[in-house]
Parts: sequence; structure tokens; C-alpha cells
Amino acid sequence: MRTILGILPDALAYGMVLFTISIGLSIMMGLMRVVNLAHGAFAMIGGYLASFALVSLGVSYPIAILIAVIGAVIISVPFEFLLYRRIYRRSDELTQILLTIGITFFIVGIANYIFGPTSKPIPLPEMLKGPFDLGFRMIPAHRLFVIGCGVVTAVALWLLIEKTEFGVRLRAAVDNGDMAEALGIRTQIVYSVTFALAVGLAAFGGVVGAELLPVEPFYALRYMVTFLVVVSVGGAGSVTGAMAASLLLGLADTTGKYLAPEFGEFFFYVAVIVIVYVFPHGLFGKAH
Repeated sequence: MRTILGILPDALAYGMVLFTISIGLSIMMGLMRVVNLAHGAFAMIGGYLASFALVSLGVSYPIAILIAVIGAVIISVPFEFLLYRRIYRRSDELTQILLTIGITFFIVGIANYIFGPTSKPIPLPEMLKGPFDLGFRMIPAHRLFVIGCGVVTAVALWLLIEKTEFGVRLRAAVDNGDMAEALGIRTQIVYSVTFALAVGLAAFGGVVGAELLPVEPFYALRYMVTFLVVVSVGGAGSVTGAMAASLLLGLADTTGKYLAPEFGEFFFYVAVIVIVYVFPHGLFGKAH
């Protein structure tokens, strides 16, 4: 029991990091039908911008997060305008995969050229550095912060998609774009705003999760499959599914590394295989 209680907080924190970053990709794939393999590259951009703001500009941690999110969204605008708009509702998955992998390598190359091919530190504020006593074990305060960020992100996204006019317009634009346009919904604006939201979430997750997924030169390529797996296991487009998948996979991976570290990510992918076998469309996915 003590071992389980010791593992659980770390597993929960890791799962929340996966969720916070992956949920933007889930939105792109499930609601916009775009397989955006460059999603991790935008998380990497957020991490690089936050590191630069903290180390070189000396700003506070909250301001660095704000700079990372806004900066990543601004940087993504040319990509959305010149490239992504060409694949909304008009291309097959292979075209999307090839395009977004190309964008990933482009961003990795440019980022390493500008910032250098080294890992980027993201210093934490004093209030997040110290340990927090849970009663049965001490846990870094930052991990509780990550868990809180994940919960707030999940609730806010669910409310946005399910309970607001924007969510209604987004679902209408995805289900039948031509009819939505005939009814006066400006679908291109809806797509662009949703893309910006996904990029902002990626950047936010890349910063707050940097203690568990360090920002390094090949971050976008190293974690590309991990983020895609979370979306596939949870069911694309489902906030609940992404949360459930992140927590289950986070638990499997953390438990495996605690009990049998020599196996690496073996238990993570065993969990993926089992879940996909039982739920071929994802935990909360739907057959198309």
C-alpha cells in the first residue's frame, strides 16, 4: 500500500503533463480532422521561449508562461495561413502527415540554429521548488502545480466545447462545413481560432511540464509518438478520453519505471496495446 501511495502522485503528475500537451492535438484530430504531427514542435517552441524569457530576460515564471503561449501562437500564424489552411477539409491523412512532419523538422532546425543545440532550463520560482508534505510522502510542489493546471485545463476546455456558442460553431463547421457556411458561420475563422487554441495549449504544457519532459533540441521528435498515442488511446476529440488515457498511461509508465526501471518504456506501450485491443476506437472515441 505504501508503494502504491508513493507512486500515485508522480503518476498523476506525469499523466497531467501528457494531458495538458496532448489535448490540443486531440482537438485538432478529433474536431478538425487534422493529423498534426507538428504539435510537439509548438510545445517545444513554448519551452524555448519560456527558457529565454526566464534566463535571458529575467522575467517572472507567470510572465514567462504568458510569453511562451502568446509567442508560440504568433509564430504559428504563418504556418496556419500558408500551410494548414490548405489541408482543412481538403486532404487525406497521408498528405497531412507528410506536411506536418516536414513542419516539425523545419521548426527543430530553426530552433536549434537560433537557440543552440542544447537543453533549455526552465527555472522554477521558489514557491514551486520546495517539497510539499502529503502526509504519507513528500512531493515537489511543482508536481501539485502541474496536477492543478491539468484539472483547470480539462474543465475549461470541456465548458468551452460543450457549453459555449463557439463550441457549437466548431462542431457545426466540422460536421458539415458547407452547411455551416450557408448558415452564416465563418468556418475559416473558427478553424483558425481552434488552431491557435491548440498551439497555445501545446506551448503551455511544454512549459509547465518541462520538469518531467525536459525541453531539449529534439523534443518535438522524441515525444511525437507519445502525444499521438495519448490521443489514439483516449479517442480523438474527447477531453474525457484524453484525460483518462493520460492518467492510465502515466500510471503504467511511472509504475514500470519505479518497479522495473531496466525495462524503460516497455510497460507504457504494453498498456497502449492492451487498451487499443479492447477499445479499438479509443476509450471514448467513436467509429467514423
